[in-house]
Amino acid sequence: MQSCRWTVANQIENDPIEWELKETCEAIVYHKYGSPDVLELREIDKPVVKDDEVLVRIHASSVNPAEWHTMTGLFVARTQLGLLRPKNTRLGADFAGVVEAVGSGVTQFQTK
Repeated sequence: MQSCRWTVANQIENDPIEWELKETCEAIVYHKYGSPDVLELREIDKPVVKDDEVLVRIHASSVNPAEWHTMTGLFVARTQLGLLRPKNTRLGADFAGVVEAVGSGVTQFQTK
C-alpha cells in the first residue's frame, strides 16, 4: 500500500495568480539512517497506483518497532534494505485512513 496526505494545486514560481494542477502529497521521509532527527515532512508527487496497489488517504499513523529498527539502520537489516541509505524512504505500515484509489488487480478493497 502507498500512503500520504495530498493537495491538488501548486503555485508556479511564487506567482500569486498562476497555479498549476499537480497532485502532490505530504509524507514523512528519510534519506539516511539514524535517530528520529533524520525524519522530514516533505511534499512529494502523489503516488500513481499500480495494478496490485491501494492508495490510502491517511488519518493517523505510527512507527512500529520493526520500522524503528529499519530507520536506525540496524546493520543486519541493511543487507536487504540498503547498505548506505534506505531503498524505501517512507515509513508507516501501521495507519488508519480511507481508500482513495485501487489498482485494476485489487479485489479486497474498494473506494468510498
